[in-house]
Amino acid sequence: MNKIVNTIRVSLRAINRNKMRAALTMLGIIIGVACVIATIGIGEGARVSMESQLTSLGTNFLMVFPGTTTSSGARGGWGSNSKLNEDDVEAIRSQCSNCSYVSAQQRTVAQIIYGNQNWSTTIYGVETDWPLIRAWNVQRGEFFTDADNRAAAKVCVLGQTIVEQLFLGEDPIGKIIRIKNIPFKVIGILDEKGSSMMGQDQDDTIIAPYQTVKKKLMGETTSVGTVLISASSNEAVDSAQNEVTAILRQRHRIQTAMDDDFGIRSQTEMLEQANAQSATLRVLLWSIAGVSLLVGGIGIMNIMLVSVTERTREIGIRMAIGAKGKDIRAQFLIEALVLALAGGVAGIFLGLLIQRAVARFGGWPVSLQSSAVVLSFIFSALVGIFFGFYPAQKASRLDPIEALRYE
Repeated sequence: MNKIVNTIRVSLRAINRNKMRAALTMLGIIIGVACVIATIGIGEGARVSMESQLTSLGTNFLMVFPGTTTSSGARGGWGSNSKLNEDDVEAIRSQCSNCSYVSAQQRTVAQIIYGNQNWSTTIYGVETDWPLIRAWNVQRGEFFTDADNRAAAKVCVLGQTIVEQLFLGEDPIGKIIRIKNIPFKVIGILDEKGSSMMGQDQDDTIIAPYQTVKKKLMGETTSVGTVLISASSNEAVDSAQNEVTAILRQRHRIQTAMDDDFGIRSQTEMLEQANAQSATLRVLLWSIAGVSLLVGGIGIMNIMLVSVTERTREIGIRMAIGAKGKDIRAQFLIEALVLALAGGVAGIFLGLLIQRAVARFGGWPVSLQSSAVVLSFIFSALVGIFFGFYPAQKASRLDPIEALRYE
């Protein structure tokens, strides 16, 4: 035990004699570990944030949207083929056994006015199942009814951003706002929802009856912008998607070999796409971290080889007074290990500082993972052992007589 303690003391004294060189040697490890900590924290935070934003879309969410068109060989983008109609919505509602809630949706952008305040925002025309699909409750007031929708009543529900921009602290319930110079009565205020996956403010919106938006704000149209659906359970999402696809293909008379003239997206697909994008970013950052750790390890090996050369006479003296090859090997291996672990600890703190800076100044979500800290510490130790072994082995094999003659 005393021999081990003495070996550690000798190793620490050797490192202490060359503080600047030790610090520069640790730099590669510090950068590599900091990259690992920051990468895992930012990546995990982004994953949690994306899952939260996808959850904010609604419960067991499915979205059906118009497909593409092809004219004279020229293909239009998604949404260019507006074959979805209100009869399709009713067919899905009545025939899809795995669909709990269904709502048609129309979207338009308009300038809204209240008193001497005005604001440009998005107006959605939806049906009464919409709050249940989006899991978006009314904070105050009430949502419109089926009777309001059938009568194309000029009523609306506001998002929190609209309340802040137009009413400046005044109670909006019962007030009249103008949308495209048409008066609408405010009957409710929605809960705060936050930003979407694309960074858009979901609270910057007005919700009105589907028939009102279609007839009063957009003009008569038989097509439906999108269809929002909530499956009966999370396990039933795929079954609901297959059912909706079969219903629409049958209604649109699409033959077996023909492509769909509509598209369907589920929360699962959106999450998979988001995770794929995050994975690409993580691979890039992990590559940078790996290269940094490799460079740091090579730096440790290089410095330890230089140290062996510089301290050849010292090694010879230690061997002459009784130190064995394994003692010399242990000394240099401990030096490499201490350098790596010290660099790892410094890198962990630097990585945590980077996480805080990113969260504070960049506004990006981060999530501290204790497993990442432990992994980084262990990886630092492995780097020190791996890259320190050869110089330690070389030192242990020096011939004592030749080492004493070395100048």
